Amino acid sequence: MTTTARQRFTVRAGLAEDVEDDAPFEGVPDHLRRPLQEWVASVLNPSTAMEQTEVAEAVALRLRISVPARYRAAAYLSGSDEDDLLNVVDELLLIMTQLKRMDSRTLLTLEFVLNQGGSSYSLNSEKDGLEIRVASTVRDAVTQTVTAAAGETSAGSASDHLAIAWKAAYGRQPDPVRAYSEAIKAVECAAHSVIQPNHAKATLGTMLGEVDNARRKFATALSTPTGKDPIVPVEALMRALWDGQTSRHGKQTMTVPETLEAARMSVHLAATLVQWFVSGAVVRNP
Repeated sequence: MTTTARQRFTVRAGLAEDVEDDAPFEGVPDHLRRPLQEWVASVLNPSTAMEQTEVAEAVALRLRISVPARYRAAAYLSGSDEDDLLNVVDELLLIMTQLKRMDSRTLLTLEFVLNQGGSSYSLNSEKDGLEIRVASTVRDAVTQTVTAAAGETSAGSASDHLAIAWKAAYGRQPDPVRAYSEAIKAVECAAHSVIQPNHAKATLGTMLGEVDNARRKFATALSTPTGKDPIVPVEALMRALWDGQTSRHGKQTMTVPETLEAARMSVHLAATLVQWFVSGAVVRNP
């Protein structure tokens, strides 16, 4: 359940000024602490004490949380705060999903708390972890591209690489370098059969060289004015993605890892390119 945001009654009635505190909240603000702790407690309260102990101990061990001797792991984790609390929620989602013991009502409760509390985080599409919240239209577009690529044999493993890139960019523990690398791999897989089908070791770099050397061999679904080059828009996105990767090779100077912002941008660039190639919007002329 979600509701349309509106001003507080006291603001609408002119009794108070509006306050800008409804943007997505990072971390665990005061108003989300208790609901999230109660959610953890409910998950760690299964039918038997043995199940409760095993799951709680697994979470503590995986997260390297040291539980004091005077506490039971379940009780200690239920009182977690700040980043520990988010990590516990994230890990519980994974473990309980793996054990096939996460019911839909429990997931709906967590979604309700995160949505209504304005959290910066939401459940990922697999419901087995948290990710940074993204506009649903944007996420749906990427998900559709992942699905489309999975159904196109000529796209190789583009679907898998794009899905991994998305998780690395928007999951609870982002990995910008991995996200950027997987984004490039996704495009390489999707574009290979169109740009360099006979080059077994083609990369995005070699494909850019092919486009530059044989531009008239390619066409797109876009209407291109007479005398203009139809492949320019595709080449521009490919070039931006390729040139923007700062950690691809080592050299004498310090290697610069991609920033999280750059990694996320790379994922969306990749999603656009993968969709173009998979849908047939970019073709190689006979």
